[in-house]
Amino acid sequence: MERHTISILVNNQPGVLQRVAGLFGRRGFNIESITVGESEEPGLSRMVIVTTGDDKTIEQIGKQLYKLIDVIKVVDLSESPMVARELALIKVHAEPAHRPEILGVVETFRASVVDIGASTMIVQAVGDSDKIDAIIELLKPYGIRELSRTGVTAMTRGTR
Repeated sequence: MERHTISILVNNQPGVLQRVAGLFGRRGFNIESITVGESEEPGLSRMVIVTTGDDKTIEQIGKQLYKLIDVIKVVDLSESPMVARELALIKVHAEPAHRPEILGVVETFRASVVDIGASTMIVQAVGDSDKIDAIIELLKPYGIRELSRTGVTAMTRGTR
C-alpha cells in the first residue's frame, strides 16, 4: 500500500466536504489527512487528501470523485515531484529551568515559539509529516499539554 496525496478542485458549496468524505467512507478508503481552503479561482476550493492504496484503488477513487457534481478536477500529486507541508502547534510544559533545552529542540527543527506562559510554551512547527512527528517525539519528555496539527497541504513543483 502506497501513500497518495490527492488534490481535488471543487465548487465552494455547502455539503461538498461531506459528500467527498462520505464517498471515501462508503467505499472503505481511509483518509489519513484532509485540508480544505479557497483556491486561486474565485468560487472554487481545493481539498488535499492523503490516503493509502495501490494504483488501481487510487484510480477508482478518482473515477468515483468525478461522479460527484461539484468536483471539477482530481490530481494525484504523488505522481509528480511535489512540495507537501503540515503545520503543528504544540503546547509543552516548560518550567523556566527546562526552557533552554526546549529552545534547543525548537531551533534544531527551525520551528518557533509563538507563546510563552508561566509554565508552558507553544511551539509552531512547519514541515513534512516526518519532521512534525520527530519534533513531537523530542518534546514528549517535557510533557505535551495540547497538540493541534493541520494535516498535509501540497502542490506539484515547477510550472505544472
